[in-house]
Amino acid sequence: MMHPPEFDEYAEDYDAALTKGLAVSGEDREHFARGRIAFLVDYLQQLRLQPGSVMDFGCGTGTSTPFLLSVMGARTVVGIDASPKCLEVARKKYGSEEVQFLLPDQYQPSAQMDLIFSNGTFHHIPLAERATAINYIYRSLRPGGLFALWENNPWNPGTRYIMSRYVFDRDAITLTPPEARRLLRAVGFEVLGVNFLFIFPRALRWFRGIEALVSRLPLGAQYQVLCRRP
Repeated sequence: MMHPPEFDEYAEDYDAALTKGLAVSGEDREHFARGRIAFLVDYLQQLRLQPGSVMDFGCGTGTSTPFLLSVMGARTVVGIDASPKCLEVARKKYGSEEVQFLLPDQYQPSAQMDLIFSNGTFHHIPLAERATAINYIYRSLRPGGLFALWENNPWNPGTRYIMSRYVFDRDAITLTPPEARRLLRAVGFEVLGVNFLFIFPRALRWFRGIEALVSRLPLGAQYQVLCRRP
């Protein structure tokens, strides 16, 4: 599940490939990584929630880790990924006493996580295995814990173009927001909301101030489905 072992061959160059693919937006991967976490944190503040233990499901090379710590304020982060090489890169960059990176079978779900974050992972998971992955996440969360599923918006033509520039995304099977909601509800999650982000490229950055106001419209390059384990 998540980034499969074949991602091992891209591990060392993965971040550079992402940066190259995102160049058409005028921004780098850190802009999007920070933006996702900042948007999620604003949502959590509205709910008056401050997660302490966080899992990054499908963490890849750990790009989100520093933002989960600095922007979200997580006390501990567990990164889960199926690619040993990606995990090796992540450990070198971000491993610490507060942060560990593990293969899926090295972490036993035990209903302890406050929040699980996953970005751009499920379009790499075969259709027949997605429910199993969601169940793994569900069992890892404490009752009342939250799952923030971020995925590429297949309704956005810019997103489709950028994905076509990545060799590791050419066999991806995208996930629409309605499909994501159905998948989450089938496992038992309560869906709290769906929001779209990253509407305007850097050339139109003056309009970014209104993105939060129109985040319910399916315009952004990515979307977040926030849900809760009852």
